[in-house]
Amino acid sequence: MQDLIKKANVLVEALPYIQKFRNSVMVIKFGGSSMEDPELVRSTMRDVVLLEATGIKPVVVHGGGKAISAELRKQDIPVRFVNGLRFTCDRTIRVVDDVLHNQVNRELVELANAAGGNAVGVSGKQVLKAQRTQSVDPVTGEAQDIGFVGEIVGVNGAKILEEVEAGRIPIVTPLGLGLDGQVYNINADVAACKVAEAIHARKLVFLSDVPGILSDRENEASVIPTICTDEIGGLIRDGIISGGMLPKIKSCVEALNSGINKVQLIDGRVMHTLLLEIFTDRGVGTQIVRPDSVM
Repeated sequence: MQDLIKKANVLVEALPYIQKFRNSVMVIKFGGSSMEDPELVRSTMRDVVLLEATGIKPVVVHGGGKAISAELRKQDIPVRFVNGLRFTCDRTIRVVDDVLHNQVNRELVELANAAGGNAVGVSGKQVLKAQRTQSVDPVTGEAQDIGFVGEIVGVNGAKILEEVEAGRIPIVTPLGLGLDGQVYNINADVAACKVAEAIHARKLVFLSDVPGILSDRENEASVIPTICTDEIGGLIRDGIISGGMLPKIKSCVEALNSGINKVQLIDGRVMHTLLLEIFTDRGVGTQIVRPDSVM
């Protein structure tokens, strides 16, 4: 009986959050090492379906870097990164396109539907307008060729919201299409931020490879629970935010400035971390907010 009471208490604790976020659009970026564990992937997609069942309107933007690198090696195509971005030649972009659509996206849609959801794959080529990224060597300042890597210049938010309003869970691939018809590889973190901006999502959640932003990178218990956007410059100067976290945080700030209420970075390696963040009093990870925002 005590176990049943504990389960009931969990539901009671979740009630105000279900009421708070009901009918809200929430963008979830799913990627990194959390996509390497099949059971964790299955559990995460089941949790996304649970969110939808409570009245939240989830939109998933996913990565797939590990699967792409594995396929490139299988085809003897060099795997190379420049300033944290994958060098994307003509052969590479074809592999990226194939893996993201026919492996990663298809699996996520199937898992969500197997859990009783109504998910649909949405190709970034249909909703993300892109142009070629101009990369510069951080040391010399000289232009660098990184191939078909793109930056987003427009989002067809209406197409995504059309799926949401039809009661479906859109699962979006991070690829963009140029005016010339060229397909571009897009950073999935940036894609999630731009999608959240375009559809005016209430909340943006990143399932990351770390518990949040750490004050001490050697100590995963040193999670900073809340950061205001006006503190970010100092955290960058102090080296607390650095490396691959920089473009993610920059995109998060842009999303917040566009009207997103809150961005949350949580540990995607932990089972049910998405539910713990949204439906519990304590929450997890690091929330990034505007100074004038009270959540």
